[in-house]
Amino acid sequence: MWAQFRRARQFGTEGVSLATWVLFAYMGVFWITYGAVSAHSWEIVLGSLIAFPIQVAIVVRFRPWREWRILALSFAFFLVTCLIPTMLWGWASGVYGIGVTMTLTRTPQIVELIREQHATGVSVNSWLLGAAGSGMWVIYYSGVHLWAPLISTGVAGVASATIALLGAWRHAQARDRGFATDVLTA
Repeated sequence: MWAQFRRARQFGTEGVSLATWVLFAYMGVFWITYGAVSAHSWEIVLGSLIAFPIQVAIVVRFRPWREWRILALSFAFFLVTCLIPTMLWGWASGVYGIGVTMTLTRTPQIVELIREQHATGVSVNSWLLGAAGSGMWVIYYSGVHLWAPLISTGVAGVASATIALLGAWRHAQARDRGFATDVLTA
């Protein structure tokens, strides 16, 4: 996440998805609320609070007030996948919805890495760090018997690890073909 913020600050937001980062910010609010209200877990609250300012800072780099349609569509998606399930069937349903959302926000990156012959803009180290973070959350959720977040975070962690592996593979292919890779992304 920090690498993405640095990239957006130094090089602009081209190639970065506003919708994805708006969804990350919405999910951050959801996790903070879930941790405080349902799970009564300061670990979840603090873990999400640490990431939230960076998520918001990335969103602000886009000047989102100019992209109200993307904001509205992102909120509608979040409403359907997370908020409505929470209101209708409880927190566990909303957490499963968050798992779907976390995985779907990673899917375009996976598809692009499969289709394209390059990994420009893909930070393998960041995705590995994200996958490792998901793994640590899975261990935590297992210890406190929170199965919905364990499953949701585990699936998203597998998606992050998939991006890291595909990115590493594409970067290696680029090096083998004699193309330089971006220092921030390798």
